[in-house]
Amino acid sequence: MNPNNLNQLSQKLDQLKKKMNLLQKQQELAGLLQQQQQSNFWDNPRLAQQASSQISQLEKDLAQIKSLDQQLLDCQEFDQLLLNQPDETLQQELDASIQKIEKDLSFLEDQTYLSGPYDDSFAILSVHSGQGGTEAMDWASMLQRMYTRFFEKKQWQFSLLDLQLGEEAGIKSASFEIKEPRAYGFLRRESGVHRLVRLSPFNADNLRQTSFAKVEVSPILKDPSQVEIKPEDIDFAAFRAGGHGGQNVNKVSTAVRLTHRPSGLTVSCQSQRSQQQNRDLATEMLISKLWALKQEKAEQEKSNIKGKNINASWGQQIRSYVLHPYKMVKDLRTRHETSQADAVLDGDLEPFIQAEIRL
Repeated sequence: MNPNNLNQLSQKLDQLKKKMNLLQKQQELAGLLQQQQQSNFWDNPRLAQQASSQISQLEKDLAQIKSLDQQLLDCQEFDQLLLNQPDETLQQELDASIQKIEKDLSFLEDQTYLSGPYDDSFAILSVHSGQGGTEAMDWASMLQRMYTRFFEKKQWQFSLLDLQLGEEAGIKSASFEIKEPRAYGFLRRESGVHRLVRLSPFNADNLRQTSFAKVEVSPILKDPSQVEIKPEDIDFAAFRAGGHGGQNVNKVSTAVRLTHRPSGLTVSCQSQRSQQQNRDLATEMLISKLWALKQEKAEQEKSNIKGKNINASWGQQIRSYVLHPYKMVKDLRTRHETSQADAVLDGDLEPFIQAEIRL
């Protein structure tokens, strides 16, 4: 072990505490806890849930810093002990503890890069199949699974709001709601076109095939009034939910589709048992996506780019997943790459997201 390693980690933790502004976090937590004690706290369930999640995240952040302080102190005492009484087994335990501290510090450091006004928000993530027919729909379903596995590994609270199945295989689209503080900050750079190269499982000649899918990520706004939606601009339709569900799901038209005529955006939700619940969630999705569309147009105007919607097709991809003739996943913005393509498709996205955050 490098004898300076523990000192370097201690200095890094001190710098991180300054970046995170611990005093401000403690004051923010105290204020939220005081709000939570008010008798009218749950009068607005939506705001109350967001405040509760924020409390949970602040408590988690402060607990992580306290834990790292204690872990470093323990390791320093352990290191002094080993200087006087060397022991290979205990040295291995110390090295493992230091590796864990390094990993935890790296994760906390990632959070300091999330300084955007909406980076601390919950998120809506949608996957849409692109050019390539059945191949693309199968690829979209692979991405759906990849993100599901990633959420599960992170132990994030999420739900599948809508799923549109393909005619032969795969999916046309899928939308998730991720109720995790900072989900939008961590995931927003996943937005874009994802390209797959593989041997086709749907072709008798087993030819190499390129498929595309598009990922969209938008924040769930804490103040929905930021996006104005006129009721007369919305087309509403109810339909029977597809796939598996409870006794009521496929017999009653509980699923909801909303179309915003001025923008052409369409969202649907079929995850809940009641039509009203699905309508509320679909409205939340629509607000989120309209906000993202507004931001995209503002960026285009800022860059003097005449806006064209990015199509899930050649030349537009942000990341390539190659399964044949070799295995490689490469992000074209950060240049981060790995030959462990199967692990990435099983949800091992952390290195890519870390590279995106620090770009």
